[in-house]
Amino acid sequence: MKKTILIVFTLLLSGISFAQEVNWLSFEEAMKLNDESPRQILIDVYTDWCGWCKKMDKDTYSNAVIATYINTHFYAVKLNGEHKKDIKFNNHTFKFKKEKNTKYHELAAALMDGKLSYPTTLFMDENKVLLNRIPGYISTVEMEKVLAYFNEKKYKTEKWGKFLKTFKSKL
Repeated sequence: MKKTILIVFTLLLSGISFAQEVNWLSFEEAMKLNDESPRQILIDVYTDWCGWCKKMDKDTYSNAVIATYINTHFYAVKLNGEHKKDIKFNNHTFKFKKEKNTKYHELAAALMDGKLSYPTTLFMDENKVLLNRIPGYISTVEMEKVLAYFNEKKYKTEKWGKFLKTFKSKL
């Protein structure tokens, strides 16, 4: 019995030690780090009530290959679309708004071009220029492709369809 407990305990510990998580930052932390050492930025815009956001956290962002890739190549931001505190960006202060039945953070709305769809994944280049926004749930398989497309800067030279024809998965 003691051997069984010891084996189970060892397996649990090794599983934890091999688990990889995305190193999520606040928007402000990512911008500050980017000023010191420029890197592309991935922004996951979510809400606490969004089921697809939770599914994406559980399925996509918890995948070790995806998490490692994001941590290696991007500053990863978790931005609540209903964040209550002010955020300063590009000499502007963005605030929480509540209008009738809608509540949102102005920065999230600005980044998503007013389309409050959760989750939405945003990519910024090293100069904090918004490259693209991808609304909706992204599976692990699709996220790997999207991450490579932006990290390898293929968006500058190739259409998405052409990129997909040559992409080699590491999953």
